[in-house]
Amino acid sequence: MMSILLVEDQVLVRQGLKMMIETDPELKVTGEASNGKEAIELCYKNHFDLVILDIRMPEMTGLEALREIRRNWPEVKTLILTTFNDEDYALEALKYGANGYMLKNADAKELIRTIRSCLKGGLALEDQVAAKVVPALIEKEQKQVIDPTLTKRELDIIIGVGRGLSNKEISEQLFLSVGTVKNHISVILDKLELRDRTQLAIYALRHHIV
Repeated sequence: MMSILLVEDQVLVRQGLKMMIETDPELKVTGEASNGKEAIELCYKNHFDLVILDIRMPEMTGLEALREIRRNWPEVKTLILTTFNDEDYALEALKYGANGYMLKNADAKELIRTIRSCLKGGLALEDQVAAKVVPALIEKEQKQVIDPTLTKRELDIIIGVGRGLSNKEISEQLFLSVGTVKNHISVILDKLELRDRTQLAIYALRHHIV
């Protein structure tokens, strides 16, 4: 059972999202908060596998809370769920380490699919958001070159991460053990001075690796 903290200031919206999420028997909303400050307090008291955050909330915004969560609980996955299809918001969320950015007009199946992708450590961007964010990332980083010390095997693994595949899926695709994939990713993160898989996925996008 995956434990989820749902952070949304509108009670009716929060209740509706909870019902949608829990149609999947493996997902459970074990915590609810109406702003970022409450979310941080709950994270200190409880363990969550995933935190779903709205952006605009009183006292502490979703982006501010995201930054604190990634700093204090880097193992916890995060998903921004908002009405704002805004390039700047999305880029900021990715910069802070969000595993996904999704719009609230999604249906239950799409929401659950995105949640599962985030829980696997993938980078989940809704098509409408990706259409704005990816060109912006490419334009911003088009002069960057791929680190020449990366091996062919490491590039293959970066491609898998960039496509949102889990370690198991990458291992099956490349005929490696899951442990070997994990070790390669650790080496890659150290080599590129990146913090986590989300930043590695962004690296893959910025450098046209995927």
